[in-house]
Amino acid sequence: MDNKEIKVLIFSIDGEYYATDIMEIERILGYEETTKLPDSPDFVEGVINYEGNILPIISLTKKFGLNSHQKEDQAKIIVTKQDGNKIGIIVDVVSEVKDVKTDNIEVPPEIVAGISKRYIKGLIKIDEKIIIFLNLTKILTEEEKELI
Repeated sequence: MDNKEIKVLIFSIDGEYYATDIMEIERILGYEETTKLPDSPDFVEGVINYEGNILPIISLTKKFGLNSHQKEDQAKIIVTKQDGNKIGIIVDVVSEVKDVKTDNIEVPPEIVAGISKRYIKGLIKIDEKIIIFLNLTKILTEEEKELI
C-alpha cells in the first residue's frame, strides 16, 4: 500500500471544511479590502496589491454559489500559483495544516455539496469529518483566466 502523506491546509467556507495541497499555496494573507474591477465576473471580488503586482481575488463562496458568513477579522486570502499566474482566494477561516495519508483520500462523487467534480481532488476523512479536497489550480477555467 502506498502510504504517502501530503500536507494540506484546512479552511472553512460557510461552515463546510475544505482542504488544499499546501504545495499549491504561496502565502496566506489577512483579509484586505479589494479594489472592484468594472465588468469582472461576479466571483471576482476585486484586486489587491501583492508584492508590487496586481493580485485578482476570487470568492469561492460566489464561485460555488454558497452563502458567505465572512467575518472580515477572521477571513483570509490564500495566494495560489497557477501556471505562473497568482490568484488570491478568500476563505472564511483558515483552521490548520495537517498531514493526510493518501489512503484516507477517496475519489469524489460527481457532485459534492453542489460543487462540480472538476474542482475536487477527493474527499478526506479525518476525525469523523469529511473534508472536501479542492484542486485550487483548477478553480479557474481558461476562459475565466482570460476574463481576469
